[in-house]
Amino acid sequence: MEQHLPIFALDIGTRTVVGLILVPTKEGQFEIKDLKMIEHRERSMLDGQIHDVVAVSEIISQVKKELEQNNGPLHNVAVAAAGRSLKTRRVKLDISIQGQPLLRKEDIRALELSAVQEAQRQIATESQIEDTTHYHCVGYSVINYFLDDQIIGNLIDQRGQKATVEIIATFLPRVVVDSLLSSLTRAELGLEALTLEPIAAIHVLIPPSMRKLNLALVDIGAGTSDIAITAEGTIIAYGMVPVAGDEITEAISQSYILDFHIAEEIKRQCSTQETVHFSDILGMSYTLNSSELIEQIDQEIEQLATQIANKIIELNGGKSPQAVMLVGGGSQTPKLSDKIATILNLPRQRVAVRGADAIQQPIIWPKNLVKGPELITPIGIGISSRQNPIQYFTIEVNGEFIHLFEMKTLTIGDVLIAAGISIKSLYGRPGLAMTVNINGQMKIIPGEHGTLPEILLNEVPATMDTQVANGDKIEVKAGKNGKNATLTLDQALLLSPIRPYQVTIDGKLLELPVLVEINGIDVDFSTPISDRDSIVFHSVRNIEEALILSGFSTIPFEEKIIQFIFQGEPRKIVYVSKDLFRNGKKVLLKEPIAGGDVITFAKETNPYPTIRDLMNENPDFQWGIDVIFNGKPVHIQPSSLQVLINNKKNSVDSPIEQNSDITIHVEDQQIVFSDVFRYVEFDTTPPSGASKFVIKVNGEEGDFNTPIKQGDQLELYWE
Repeated sequence: MEQHLPIFALDIGTRTVVGLILVPTKEGQFEIKDLKMIEHRERSMLDGQIHDVVAVSEIISQVKKELEQNNGPLHNVAVAAAGRSLKTRRVKLDISIQGQPLLRKEDIRALELSAVQEAQRQIATESQIEDTTHYHCVGYSVINYFLDDQIIGNLIDQRGQKATVEIIATFLPRVVVDSLLSSLTRAELGLEALTLEPIAAIHVLIPPSMRKLNLALVDIGAGTSDIAITAEGTIIAYGMVPVAGDEITEAISQSYILDFHIAEEIKRQCSTQETVHFSDILGMSYTLNSSELIEQIDQEIEQLATQIANKIIELNGGKSPQAVMLVGGGSQTPKLSDKIATILNLPRQRVAVRGADAIQQPIIWPKNLVKGPELITPIGIGISSRQNPIQYFTIEVNGEFIHLFEMKTLTIGDVLIAAGISIKSLYGRPGLAMTVNINGQMKIIPGEHGTLPEILLNEVPATMDTQVANGDKIEVKAGKNGKNATLTLDQALLLSPIRPYQVTIDGKLLELPVLVEINGIDVDFSTPISDRDSIVFHSVRNIEEALILSGFSTIPFEEKIIQFIFQGEPRKIVYVSKDLFRNGKKVLLKEPIAGGDVITFAKETNPYPTIRDLMNENPDFQWGIDVIFNGKPVHIQPSSLQVLINNKKNSVDSPIEQNSDITIHVEDQQIVFSDVFRYVEFDTTPPSGASKFVIKVNGEEGDFNTPIKQGDQLELYWE
């Protein structure tokens, strides 16, 4: 598009079609070369929407023809889609992220685009339209991110229960654009550039440097009043009320029984003349002061001001803006700006009608042209066609052609929304998480990420954020779902505080492994884990476990409990074949073990317990005495002692067997000196020179029948 060629701009309004020829100069100005305004002959448009394409195209053709008389053939035109048709929706959308992997940039982008599609679906549902692609998304912005219902600056790499995005998105019905294009085609005009009516007006009245201010622009036409709100450097909301200049005209018509077109003319005169003259349909003539006529329709002006002010407050989040600019033919309605200021509680000077002379760009005006507010939108359309045009794109998506308008930098994500492809369905779902209890602590194991969609832009890999151009070809395949979470016992061990430790057993340095239970059952580390399992890891708890896990037999160190009957009473005795030592101290198998312990074994086997051991351990049973014979200790039993095992005679050195019935009888407990000879040998052959042997008990002479007792000193020698 040549920057200095003439621009043919059309403002197709509900009441009037305005056409102008605008020429950009090399000095950066815009010169208005020609301008034509023609009213519709009938109600072929309603609330900015073309209802009769044929009738509208005839008026467009008439405007074109009149302009061609002075400017030559016109083939292409810059137009605006009606801003009153824009629909803005604020939507919150959340997803569960419990047990899922950390959020990626791609996940957040998918969440945003899914929120846009939810807004698109809601608007289509309200309009009772099944096809959500009936609406173009012309832009969206993120208001807030939330993590578990708390505002957060960025969701990337976050983890929690729920992620939420809040967006504001604006949509334009396709039918608005389609009917507009059809009317141009019938008038033999091609589309040179497209913009939106509120954007066109704002573009020339409120430059970006002023959009940080909270301002309201109200374009009051014939059928509707279109509203746009700026703040924070951008346009934050669009809206409209279905009342405008026609309501005031209708009130005049009803009050004075006038033809609608005459009432319209009288309304315009009230803004510029103190007195108006007219005749009603019965031929009665009137000459009235403008103030008198205005007073007659004050109630209708109040209603119009109220609806506009209330809509401004609604779109602005429940509060009044800093200032309001009124444009369009209906903005000249008497007392309207004062009433809007009163309702918004703004100073009178903060609500102003802005004429075309308020346009920021330098304009070269024709002589005698009234620079009224009705010229702002058509001039804005012309200037926007050079400075801020909306491109009409055709893009192929999976073999189908999608038509959309570039009202911002378009990405693949925007195109897929326009194509009606569910963004959410393109991203592989993350695998299911699993929850396990490890040593008393709940652990959530996330599933795998789903794979991203495979996107090719002109056969080159791309992402949702890749920008697109007219004629591009997009191929997209949905990603695959992620695998469900899995966990091995080796992996679970790393999530517990338990670790292996080293001990020395029989001179060998060994590492004792960790033991594990699942749901109270001992298992090995090859056992699979299921969701909601309770896992307990524990170290080797005692010496017995350590020996078994290290390959040593525990049989020699096991306690054998021998149960039997002794003297008519049940008894038991504990027997261990070999003694066991921990760090040099005698211990049993079940005693605890810790890292660094040294375990050793006795080399010799313990003798099997006998009846003698039993009798020695029984202090209540006096079955013999201990004496010293010729300087050596001797244990002497009564000669009448009998040992019966299961009623059979045995000796005191017989082993104790399981479940034996042991009885010991002593008929005579009296022990005399001669009993010692049952335990010692004495040579009765006298040595050379000896004549007799001497018997002493505790140093006193005695004989073979002398009674002896515990601890006595016995002597026998030749003299």
